[in-house]
Amino acid sequence: MALTLPVDPAANDLLNRDPLALLIGMTLDQQIPLEKAFSSPYVLAERLGHAPDAHELAGYDPEALVAVFAQPPALHRFPKAMAARVQEVCRVLVERYDGDASRLWADVADGRELLSRITGLPGFGTQKAQIFLALLGKRFDVQPPGWREAAGGYGDPEAYRSVADITDAESLRRVREYKKQAKAEAKAAKG
Repeated sequence: MALTLPVDPAANDLLNRDPLALLIGMTLDQQIPLEKAFSSPYVLAERLGHAPDAHELAGYDPEALVAVFAQPPALHRFPKAMAARVQEVCRVLVERYDGDASRLWADVADGRELLSRITGLPGFGTQKAQIFLALLGKRFDVQPPGWREAAGGYGDPEAYRSVADITDAESLRRVREYKKQAKAEAKAAKG
């Protein structure tokens, strides 16, 4: 299995072979289209001249990293905040996982432990963590016991709720339809 998003094939390739790029894409996936969020790790690598590792980003001069994120076209709608967030995530990876993003999901006992590890990252609340857990399970075969339950509704095999469910143009349409409906329901509930 692999991630196949409607982005530059080179961006998909990076996401599929570089766990840090995948985690950065998920970190950036808020308040911008998912295509932008998951293409940005590739654009970041292009700007730096190589795919960065967590040690490099954790120790990067914060102002210089903001400049890289803000260079047009900006990697995110909020380049300063998201450059800082990516740096915070990388610092946690360095402190807890020796800078190896794949160790975040390696050797977990079950889905609850994996969810706990993901929610331990800066900016990963329960929903975002469940989406990332579902993405790992559905597209990267990271399937510890109970992973679907820990991922909540995002783990459902026939769900079309998140980036974890996108495999082609039709599934992207269905995910967008779900998000639009969920947003309308939330707005109606607020009254």
